[in-house]
Amino acid sequence: MKQHDKGGGNGAQAESRGEPQGHGEQASEGAGKLYVVATPIGNLADISARALALLAQADLIAAEDTRNTAHLLAHHGIRAKLVALHEHNEMQRAAELVARMAAGETIALVSDAGTPAISDPGALLVARARAAGIAVCPIPGANAAIAALSAAGLAAPHFLFYGFLPVKPAARRAALEQLRELPYALVFYEAPHRVIECVAALTAVLGGAREIVIARELTKLFETIHLCTLDQAEAWLAADANRQRGEFVLIVSGARAEAQEGLPAEAERVLRLLLAQLPLKQAAALAAAISGARRNELYARALALRNAGEFAGKAPDNG
Repeated sequence: MKQHDKGGGNGAQAESRGEPQGHGEQASEGAGKLYVVATPIGNLADISARALALLAQADLIAAEDTRNTAHLLAHHGIRAKLVALHEHNEMQRAAELVARMAAGETIALVSDAGTPAISDPGALLVARARAAGIAVCPIPGANAAIAALSAAGLAAPHFLFYGFLPVKPAARRAALEQLRELPYALVFYEAPHRVIECVAALTAVLGGAREIVIARELTKLFETIHLCTLDQAEAWLAADANRQRGEFVLIVSGARAEAQEGLPAEAERVLRLLLAQLPLKQAAALAAAISGARRNELYARALALRNAGEFAGKAPDNG
């Protein structure tokens, strides 16, 4: 680092300078360090004094977009040397940066916003640094998923962070099918130009009765946090073009407790697949034959799904 500790001191003093005490593993002798530094997701004041100190002292800052990081540094009066590290050059750049750290330099890793390597570049550099025996030190701070969850108000003791769903419809639906039976709040990131398409897919696979929290532009001037059911979400977004601007965190409530405590997950999955193609009674009977679950329980579940508005457009029940 540019400024070195020139004397003893207790852990609290070292921490105030932004230099963590211990890293749990033995680093290579003479090697530098890699600091993974969280930066604001919007409001530039949302950065810790420790993070600012490290950014000012680092020999080099590896940034997803050097222009964005330069703006942040200028706002806080920091002058530093920057190098780009993004999804297109991370493999090549990681080797260069590891060599520099092995030679004794300290590097700070930042993304455009939030915590690096969380749906952002950086994980490869971290892995390469650890493999080379270089200490990797997290400097915690802003994270869009956690910020949204803290303000969502969902009574969910557990959540699953997924990040960005696949862009192609078939792959996205397949991913959601794997998540449908989980009893955890599901947390997704989405870009503005795909948010309506994403919400439509969530509704189609997870069902319109679930709650969704739409969080956009967190910590920024036009921050919005809206709670509704999935079957209301697409219309809410479409009602105002401004609601489709910015970066999104989407939080969907988990599978209902009654569904989890009733049918086995495999029986529920089979029933849903059959309901998409067959009349209700026929789907329930065939699902019972395939899964071994009780026919009357499957039929009751199929009725509940239909009454909740799912599979409304499928073939009528003629039995």
